[in-house]
Amino acid sequence: MGLGLGILLIVVGAILSFGLDPDAVDIVNINTIGWILMGAGLLSIVLGLVMTRQRAHTVHREVVDRREDVDVRDRRIDER
Repeated sequence: MGLGLGILLIVVGAILSFGLDPDAVDIVNINTIGWILMGAGLLSIVLGLVMTRQRAHTVHREVVDRREDVDVRDRRIDER
């Protein structure tokens, strides 16, 4: 999810920063919002790669519980 979301944020941010006229909307600065989205996208990609690398270097250890096979019928004979 981190990589795809990061790429999407970068694309949308680039469209807002470079593709639209900054004077088109008077309420907010579209260029600033675009740069913020591109920064968030870059951060999302970096965090996604770090988390994937961390997950790949995990050590798994298998614990085997060994028991001797004891026949219950043999115990009853020995107890008599």
